[in-house]
Amino acid sequence: QVQLVESGGGLVQAGGSLRLSCAASGRTFSTYTMGWFRQAPGKEREFVAAISWSGHSVYYADSVKGRFTISRDNAKNTVYLQMNSLKPEDTAVYYCNADGPGAYYSSNYYYTKGGGKYWGQGTQVTVSS
Repeated sequence: QVQLVESGGGLVQAGGSLRLSCAASGRTFSTYTMGWFRQAPGKEREFVAAISWSGHSVYYADSVKGRFTISRDNAKNTVYLQMNSLKPEDTAVYYCNADGPGAYYSSNYYYTKGGGKYWGQGTQVTVSS
């Protein structure tokens, strides 16, 4: 089992940047495929980005491709989401998600299966126009 804690959310103007972090507990973090989802008020939770256990495979929603970058540091048990060129429509609660242990597959497959069963508590990102 893994516990996830997000940080880094906040208020930013359109065009600005934020970096979200997700710190994971446990000694098997490197075997989890990780992802970020978001949920805006009145909308369903949606996929944002995923990164494979090795970090070699990444996958993005079309709405964030070219603006967001997901990365991970297995030595620090942390996954990151660098968000650039933020838009008001990026306003949402952002959730970290994990699938594993032993999730030795691509980020594309993680997307098709809808992520894993472990969730963080979420961090609010608000982009003002």
